[in-house]
Amino acid sequence: MNLHDVVRTVPLEVPVAIEFGGIGYAVMMATPIDLPDFIAGFAISEGLASLDEIETPAIVMHGGGWIARMPIPARSTERVAQRARTRLSESGCGLCGMDSIAAVLAPLPPLTARPGGDAAAVAHALASLGERQTLGRASGATHIAALCLADGRIVMAREDVGRHNALDKLIGAAAAADLGFADHFVLMSSRCSQELVEKCVRAGIPALVTISAPTSFAVDRAREAGLTLLCLARRDSALVANDPLGLFAP
Repeated sequence: MNLHDVVRTVPLEVPVAIEFGGIGYAVMMATPIDLPDFIAGFAISEGLASLDEIETPAIVMHGGGWIARMPIPARSTERVAQRARTRLSESGCGLCGMDSIAAVLAPLPPLTARPGGDAAAVAHALASLGERQTLGRASGATHIAALCLADGRIVMAREDVGRHNALDKLIGAAAAADLGFADHFVLMSSRCSQELVEKCVRAGIPALVTISAPTSFAVDRAREAGLTLLCLARRDSALVANDPLGLFAP
């Protein structure tokens, strides 16, 4: 085996303490870029605020990490107080801190937005994904979430060491840019776990495409909410895990 000197960027992974309405809600391990997008998207994907209820978070460095504080709608205050938890997690946490099996299995709201895209659009998005992965190319250690038009053009992307963090950042960035998700799909460079499905559903994203495989629970939740879900996506093939509108029928 021949060894060569290779220079790689090591991506930062730091604790980010999130407070909603003055109440400590979670501590997430994340890459400290696009943090306002992350906090806004996290609030949306947790079901604490809608796209039009997001306010600018206050973010300060503290010790070896960051503290982010954001107001939330009054209707969510009781829920935050009830579910307040400190969650020092790995970047793949997902269900950390859930209080019960019933909470994990709580029904998802049905999606109403119609997805856009077809097999050609997915292939087009995959072909251009690499050029959007600035941190990923430098480090080989981060995930990307990209928002794609129905023709496969990528209109926005965010990166993080955590796949669900990257998705939260994308959701928050789309909210800040006043972009809706109808007729769009999200492409991710990761496996499809249930938290990605649930975040998409709560944000109103109608279609998710991932490069790696899904879990059984992710597929079940996608079918429950009517999320179009493609996994193991390649330029010439994909696993159609859920296609309620028949967009990818042969």
